[in-house]
Amino acid sequence: MATRLSDEEYEEIKEQIVSLFSEYDIKCVPISSFEIATKLGIAIWPYSALGKERRRAARRISEDGFSVETEKHEWVIFYNDSKCYGRINNTIMHEIAHFWLGHIEETVKEEAEAKFFAKYALAPPPLIHNMSGEINAETIHDTFDISYEAALNAYKYYLKWKRKKCNDNVIDYAIYEKRMLKCFDIEVGGGQVECS
Repeated sequence: MATRLSDEEYEEIKEQIVSLFSEYDIKCVPISSFEIATKLGIAIWPYSALGKERRRAARRISEDGFSVETEKHEWVIFYNDSKCYGRINNTIMHEIAHFWLGHIEETVKEEAEAKFFAKYALAPPPLIHNMSGEINAETIHDTFDISYEAALNAYKYYLKWKRKKCNDNVIDYAIYEKRMLKCFDIEVGGGQVECS
């Protein structure tokens, strides 16, 4: 069963994502975890670049990917490059979350935080809401270049977000959401836009 974080913890993670986007000038969709890792100075290694024994060892650790901090205090993300791009992008963003949130243990809570971080960072509801055209799982999949399963989850999460944010037929953005939209050069016009 998935660990549920408190509402305050989810909000803090969202604010951390916006801080990351703002500080490292992330401003275009689809959001690339490769770009973010590079800007953070995190080395990225595909499993295919490892020797046969090290590749086997990496797969025993995780079929998707993992990160380590070296003795020189440098972070390295290893990822399974035989997976589809959407899965790889999510895996790398998940590992970036561990780095950005300062995780030092492998707790269930830290995994839940990293999982939510990746989900929200790759397809944030405020950016979904400001897509041109129809909003559904297929268009989210195409626009954000995430797996179809992730797009279905993002669409469900977006609908939940929209119900919560829609007051008197306008979206009432939180301050951090306005900051996010500003990163992507999206005008909010007083902080509220129509719900439709």
